[in-house]
Amino acid sequence: MDTSMRFAQTILHGFESYFADFQNITLAARPRFENADWAGIHAASRERIDLYKEKINKVSEFVELIAGDQLRDLDFWSAVREHYAVLIKGHNNYEIAETFFNSIYCSAFSHRKIRDEYAFVFSPHGDMPSVSSGRLWRSYQLEVGLEVFLEQMLDDYALNIPYEDKHRDIANIASVVRDFLLPRFGGELENTTAQVLDSLFFRNKGAYIVGKLVSGNKTMPFVLPLLHTEQGSVYVDTILFGADRVSVIFSFTRTYFMVDAEVPSQYVMFLQSLMPAKAISEIYSALGYYKHGKTYFYRCAVRHMEGTRDEFILAPGIKGMVMSVFTLPSYDFVFKIIKDRFTPPKDMTRAQVMDKYRLVKRSDRAGRMADTQEFTNLAFDRNRFSDELMEELHKVAPSQIEENGKALVIRHVYVERRMTPLNLYLRSATDEQIHSVMDEYGNAIRELATANIFPGDMLLKNFGVTRHGRVVFYDYDEICPLTDCNFRTIPEPRCEEEEMASSPWYSVAPEDIFPEEFRLFFSGNSRARKVFDQLHSDLYKASFWQGLQSEIRDGQVEDFFPYRRKLRFPRQVMLQQRLQG
Repeated sequence: MDTSMRFAQTILHGFESYFADFQNITLAARPRFENADWAGIHAASRERIDLYKEKINKVSEFVELIAGDQLRDLDFWSAVREHYAVLIKGHNNYEIAETFFNSIYCSAFSHRKIRDEYAFVFSPHGDMPSVSSGRLWRSYQLEVGLEVFLEQMLDDYALNIPYEDKHRDIANIASVVRDFLLPRFGGELENTTAQVLDSLFFRNKGAYIVGKLVSGNKTMPFVLPLLHTEQGSVYVDTILFGADRVSVIFSFTRTYFMVDAEVPSQYVMFLQSLMPAKAISEIYSALGYYKHGKTYFYRCAVRHMEGTRDEFILAPGIKGMVMSVFTLPSYDFVFKIIKDRFTPPKDMTRAQVMDKYRLVKRSDRAGRMADTQEFTNLAFDRNRFSDELMEELHKVAPSQIEENGKALVIRHVYVERRMTPLNLYLRSATDEQIHSVMDEYGNAIRELATANIFPGDMLLKNFGVTRHGRVVFYDYDEICPLTDCNFRTIPEPRCEEEEMASSPWYSVAPEDIFPEEFRLFFSGNSRARKVFDQLHSDLYKASFWQGLQSEIRDGQVEDFFPYRRKLRFPRQVMLQQRLQG
């Protein structure tokens, strides 16, 4: 066996080891949910995210020993790629195996010289595996009767803890199905089939049954969230219908799911059939395969660039002090570059900013922070950058750009989904929209805090509005764990000189936060501030934040609902009625 074949086999073995460890961490999600081990679920989520880099580092050590002086020989890598392509042909998860190979290659070449001859920039086998391996979903016929179908489904997906009140849950679900679905399915469900993914989806304190109803040429996606009671039982919290609501469950702003999917691509394609507007790259990431999500994103981005001619421009909105942000008008993403020098009063380093982004990746994003893809030495067509944008990049981040003929290489860049900056959204918003979006803004701050994240700079420009109307935080340079902050009330002045002083007369430590000053974030927008004061004035009190800190330190883990609370079934009220009856 020659060195290039042994090299290829070592990478494949490394991938198989990674995938097995990934699956083992994932499989433990079910017993953790059943035991209400919420801290364990969060720790496992971080462990699984860190696993990829750990495996890449380990395998890189092995292949360096095998290759020796050939490690940076491109002809050698070309031969390795050929062997590897043969080894993974017909592999159920070849597409993720290709991404693993790419990561080893990038480790050897510091993310340079990325060509399809040496790595899998594009797949010779196709983007998505077409193989079928085992059962993907369970099928139910609704002609047996709606209640019978629902009971059978809940029994099939039962956990090792009892339902709190299965018949109540069935009645709740059936009521919504009849009110919502019957008018859309012609008034009857006799010819309707339910296809339900075989494995439960686990995240935070929830488990989810995911499927779709099919009647002729009509389909309706649905999700059933299961929640844990304090008494050691489980209940159905609601039923969610439609692509938009299901899409929010799988949002790019949420922690990755744990789901037992031996062939992830099959789950990805089923989920994409439920959410046609959801990018496949985001679905891979939602299942925890964020590195392959990045690969798929890159391939789609290249194809988009090849099929369009518009120019990259500075992103709309107020320029950031730490990041320079640009976008392509025809593309739904923005590109964020860390500046060489930060605008005062920002006082931090590039390494500290990158650490903040790593913190977000490993944290519970609670549906309120955008996931990002991080790229090194990303090449663009220089001719597609506007003069204004190039002038800006040369001015604020010259160390991060390199022009090689027609190519513009950006040494380090973050990519995230484009949203409408909240400050711009408010300019043309109606009174009703302002009320809704400022309630969302306040809820975003609360939910981040409950997840032990303090945003730091809460200016309106640092939040975005998604197409679903959710408010999401996307400026991470000042975030920190909430428990690291010291929330204080501004002391009362003791004399007229102190009251009239232009600067604080009391001592202020770096970790001190004065919530009363949050009103300054609404400078120039009195309409928004008035609504916020009506809905969330308790956020101006140090006691609110101190109370959250105490709960977090006591080990309390909150629920983060990926749906509107008004959609929840009235469980406790019905229990009281049942007891009284």
